Amino acid sequence: MFNLLQKIGKALMTPIAVLPVAALLLRLGFGDIPMIDGQIASIMKSAGDAIFSHLDLLFGIGIAYGLAKNNDGAAALAGAIGVLIAKAVYISIDKDVNMGVFVGIIIGVLAGLLYNRFHDIKLPEFLGFFGGKRFVPIVTALSAIVVGVLAGYFWHYAQAGIDAFSNAIIGLGEVGTFIYGVLNRLLIPLGLHHILNSVFWFQLGDYTYLKDGAQVVANGDLHRFFAGDPTAGVYMSGFYVVMMFGLPAMAYAIYLNTPKNERKRVGAILAGVAFTSFLTGITEPLEFLFLFVAPLLFVVHALLTGLALAAAQMLDIHAGFGFSAGFIDYVINYKLATNPLLILPLGVVFAFIYFFTSYYTIKHFKFKIFEEMTDESQTQSSDEALAFIEALGGKENIVNTDACITRLRMQVKENSHLKDEAFTALGAKGVIRPDKHTIQIILGTKAESVAEDMKLALKKS
Repeated sequence: MFNLLQKIGKALMTPIAVLPVAALLLRLGFGDIPMIDGQIASIMKSAGDAIFSHLDLLFGIGIAYGLAKNNDGAAALAGAIGVLIAKAVYISIDKDVNMGVFVGIIIGVLAGLLYNRFHDIKLPEFLGFFGGKRFVPIVTALSAIVVGVLAGYFWHYAQAGIDAFSNAIIGLGEVGTFIYGVLNRLLIPLGLHHILNSVFWFQLGDYTYLKDGAQVVANGDLHRFFAGDPTAGVYMSGFYVVMMFGLPAMAYAIYLNTPKNERKRVGAILAGVAFTSFLTGITEPLEFLFLFVAPLLFVVHALLTGLALAAAQMLDIHAGFGFSAGFIDYVINYKLATNPLLILPLGVVFAFIYFFTSYYTIKHFKFKIFEEMTDESQTQSSDEALAFIEALGGKENIVNTDACITRLRMQVKENSHLKDEAFTALGAKGVIRPDKHTIQIILGTKAESVAEDMKLALKKS
């Protein structure tokens, strides 16, 4: 189950990656930008809204594609068919049922698993045309009918539970926001934070607005923000404080705690990942630098993230983002936000808090964050993929190769005999072993390219 949840978390990145484009189109569609008004703005808004209005379909396609072996398009097609059928069925039973993105998540997982199970199925000769990958959309469609029937008769119980959870979190005010912020960071090492975000950003709360003369309901903090809900953005605003100010300040604290003879090399690394965090809001390259060698520092970071989100809510800041809370999203969505200017002074305050807290935590506990890192030049040879394959016990021990932004996600026959030191020598910043058949190697942003090189090397061998 843990491995499945991790895979779902990774698969969620596929549909989420489309949202920055949708958010940008919606932003251009508000008609307040010179030369982009009138009919042009209307077209932009319609284009962006087309994505946000079909998030369930997007999730169904993206998750099925992400879970399928070799990311096959047949799984994506099955996911799309499944979502359309499930929705049609449960609406025909009860027109008041609204599963939101959950129907996409459920069908996406189902379609991905069914693809992996039936993509190579052999049928009798007279049905041979419908065998293999063509069988996947068929079996997914039949399964979607079952999902639709169950949802039509029973989803209102699940919806009542979701509403109760939503009201409980909202009722806690800043305390609830703090808890969400802390959990959001603490789940990063497990790759499960995307699942948490899918509830808060795409399901929590509702906002009714007019679209083409009809009332439409937007769910989730992110969708409601771009639909024009002035109360949305609670579960996003504080991330600007962390990603644009807090983490870069932490990077500087790490730099000052590095021996002077290592600062030139370390400074180049830290400057790159800190600027990435500030500009784009992508934080994993920086977080994984210290996550495994200084886990206490990561806990401090998680607590400060929760505090930043709570502080932003206290100041009535409502600022959303399409991708992540970096400077690019801050500028693009500035006019849509409420009190966005307050992010700057709040960010400066948290930069000092992050810096001093991190600096003295590292100093007091004598964390040596870069002590065991090898020179990057040692890991850039053409034999890197072969070296990882050897460290993983060779081709015969490798079952499946995958990657997620900063991690190699490997399925192996057995991982007990694999040595962490072998991966550290290849530039790994940490190793996770969820069970005896799974191993995750933290490499930073080069993880996906290494995975692709390994796949090619495995095919050739």
